[in-house]
Amino acid sequence: MHSQPLRRSDTLFMSACCGLVVANIYYCQPLIPLIAKDFHIPESRAGRIAWLTQIGYACGLLLLVPLGDIMERRKQILICMVAAMLSLSLAAMSPTFFVLQIASFLVGLSSIAVQLIIPLGAHLASDEKRGSVIGAIMGGVIVGILASRSVSGSLGAIFGWQEIYFMAAGICAVLFILMRLRFPQSHPTFNGTYRQLMASLVYYIRTQPALRLAAFRNFMSFAALSGFWVTMVLFLSAPPFNYKSSVIGLFGLAGAASALASPLVGKRSDGKGTQLNIWIGLLMELLSFVAFYFTGGSLYLLILGIILVDVGHQTIQISNQTIIYSIMPEARNRFNTVFMTSTFIGGACGSAIGIGLWNIGHWPLFCIGGGLMVLINIIVTGTLSARSGYMAGSQTL
Repeated sequence: MHSQPLRRSDTLFMSACCGLVVANIYYCQPLIPLIAKDFHIPESRAGRIAWLTQIGYACGLLLLVPLGDIMERRKQILICMVAAMLSLSLAAMSPTFFVLQIASFLVGLSSIAVQLIIPLGAHLASDEKRGSVIGAIMGGVIVGILASRSVSGSLGAIFGWQEIYFMAAGICAVLFILMRLRFPQSHPTFNGTYRQLMASLVYYIRTQPALRLAAFRNFMSFAALSGFWVTMVLFLSAPPFNYKSSVIGLFGLAGAASALASPLVGKRSDGKGTQLNIWIGLLMELLSFVAFYFTGGSLYLLILGIILVDVGHQTIQISNQTIIYSIMPEARNRFNTVFMTSTFIGGACGSAIGIGLWNIGHWPLFCIGGGLMVLINIIVTGTLSARSGYMAGSQTL
């Protein structure tokens, strides 16, 4: 992996790396009941580890990912892998729940290697293949998220939760060796200080309309998606379904369609297909909430909606990433920080709004609210896309 363009095997390797690393964030979710039992605490308290892992990831996203524009990228990725291996080992050997909470935060913090590999892949790809590369790598991320929950849940029930963390630490050790052998060295062009690096984030938000629009679009898209996933659990656990959590989790498998769609979306994002992809994704999201609204007692409409909302969001995200990575190659990590931080905040807001709407008017009101989120996204995208500067970068630092 030393020259451009990337070979297919290189792209698949990066995709696999991202999938295996992002899994570290989600292994803990099915293990919460087992952890609660071992430490003799309520499951609600044990659930803090999932929250702390996400908080750690958010902190790393904001504070550490920008360093990819000032540090040698391979070195930073390898440091993250060592930190992940140590954090996962600490989690496995935690003598108290307090130590496990600290370890969980560190696991999230070190798992930002995913958000370093994606810009690296975009950097190494040729201009005409960048969308395809991003799509393939994002497909690996989705598979990692989906597989991590099922693997963790099934193996954890057999071997115990500690062994899952030890397994993850071992995977990180193997990845460290493979990454060191296969990832090329990069040459950052930013020569300023860390303070100047962080200040440039504000500068780019202010001066890059295309970045602002992509960040807003993903904020709204992920808000609608996250609101749905949170509210769906409440919907399916209530009458007439009354499903248990083990059954509800199976509905997430419908989201696997987005993993299959990612490479196709990426290919369409190469050349002039990016804007068309965005509109297709927005339309799919809008139709998904129509399907959700009329679900009633029909699981067929619910499953159709899940496929539409997941594939729609993935289509929008890959297209947005293709846009922002084409603006300024030397600032890709900082652009990715702005973009993914906006996405993460959107998810948190969408989850809160979804629960709030459920408490007021249950499923029908949430479906209306989710549809309005998509409509706002459509209106803003349609209004700003026609303006100068919103389709490409306009200034440099």
